[in-house]
Amino acid sequence: MTPIVNVSNLDKYFGRLQVLNSISLEIQPREVVCLIGRSGSGKSTLLRCINFLEEPSHGSIEVDGIKVAGGEKGKEHRQLVHEVRLKTGMVFQEFNLFPHMSVLENVIEGPVTVKKMDKARAIQLAEMNLDRVGLLFKKDEYPNRLSGGQKQRVAIARALAMEPKVMLFDEPTSALDPELIGEVLSVMKNVAKEGMTMLVVTHEMGFAREVADRVIVMAEGSIIEQAAPDEIFRSPKDARTKALIDRYRAADEGGRTPEQPQQKQPRLYTLE
Repeated sequence: MTPIVNVSNLDKYFGRLQVLNSISLEIQPREVVCLIGRSGSGKSTLLRCINFLEEPSHGSIEVDGIKVAGGEKGKEHRQLVHEVRLKTGMVFQEFNLFPHMSVLENVIEGPVTVKKMDKARAIQLAEMNLDRVGLLFKKDEYPNRLSGGQKQRVAIARALAMEPKVMLFDEPTSALDPELIGEVLSVMKNVAKEGMTMLVVTHEMGFAREVADRVIVMAEGSIIEQAAPDEIFRSPKDARTKALIDRYRAADEGGRTPEQPQQKQPRLYTLE
């Protein structure tokens, strides 16, 4: 099977600091891949390079047959980047909804502005995707009247409305209160069941174990291990992976992610 995403020998520098070191990665159509690792390991930078929110320094990225070399410039390069972005939906940590637009207006903005879609068709598509995430009844509300979980579900609907071939999730629950995490993970689980190819940077180990086809572990800008979730969590081969998983387990028992201080609330891995 031809990979839908092919990252080859990818390097990324910020000045003299190398944050990605010769990353090579293939993702198959309909595959769900979770990226885990300590903060600063390069997970989010890799995700942002795949849709060129960060320009790779070297190497190449191919998405659904569109191949783009990193570090180049010019009109042809910009056009290829545009084509890759049309094929990749991105969901961020902080929602990034337009506060002056209603939920419906937020979701139709991309299809109308970027894809030049007829507005009536864009509205139909937006309403379908808001229904997918359980928020069609909120279509006329503004973001300041939504909970954090609802905002993130609108952000997912907005990305889906662009009809991408691949969905990229950059720690989509990290900005949420613990009691709101489950509703977002549930939507993501349903999107995966529908056959969407997904690359997810996450600290939610319950989600990774249940939904991922493959877990990739990163450290210091490199992929150090990748395997099926059961293999990663039960018998990690790299000592750094074992230390990471032990850290997640300790954090889960304390009701927090590894990056958070002690909390009393339990973590929510509910995916029904």
